[in-house]
Amino acid sequence: MVVGGEAVLVELDSAAEVAALHAEVLRRRAAGELGGAGELRGAAAGGVRDVVPAARTVLLDGVRDPAALAERIVRWEVPPLRETQGPLVTVPVRYDGPDLAEVARLWGTAEREVAEVVGSVVFRVAFCGFAPGFGYLTGLPERFHLPRRATPRTAVPAGSLALAGEYAGVYPRSSPGGWQLIGTADAVLWDPQREPAALFAPGVRVRFEEVAG
Repeated sequence: MVVGGEAVLVELDSAAEVAALHAEVLRRRAAGELGGAGELRGAAAGGVRDVVPAARTVLLDGVRDPAALAERIVRWEVPPLRETQGPLVTVPVRYDGPDLAEVARLWGTAEREVAEVVGSVVFRVAFCGFAPGFGYLTGLPERFHLPRRATPRTAVPAGSLALAGEYAGVYPRSSPGGWQLIGTADAVLWDPQREPAALFAPGVRVRFEEVAG
């Protein structure tokens, strides 16, 4: 779908397809394959200026001829991501969240097993939003997907590890939120003085490692 005069929005059916297309666009841009036919602004620098994944879409911005690029994309063969593809970040977590007991009840497990379930998953940052440094992490098996809280909290502490629907996430700062809180991480998720400022970026793999409280 052409959006405005310089962008293409690609709609997809799943988070896995979004992740695969995002990786493919980055690969093609790095290889200089997106600068053909005068389609892109700054083609000499590698093509599309910005690539922004979301829950079921990928936005390509900085396109000189969006219609031509959209026509090319539908013919791409996009390989699925390999499980080991992408940088890996390990985040220490204390499983001390106020919703830990409720999550265990919903999962039909003991509280101590929640850490085992989450720790066994290598998550992937699907997209970022909500607050600077907040990544929406996918990878939790469907049987462990959770509803949001019926009543959101007015203030969730910074560093809270939370679950909702198919996603996991860590709050980079205190803010309102309706996700289920299961633990606390001390990692700095957003630091404007750091390069890159965000610890979590689309495509990054994340593993949560339990530490003593």
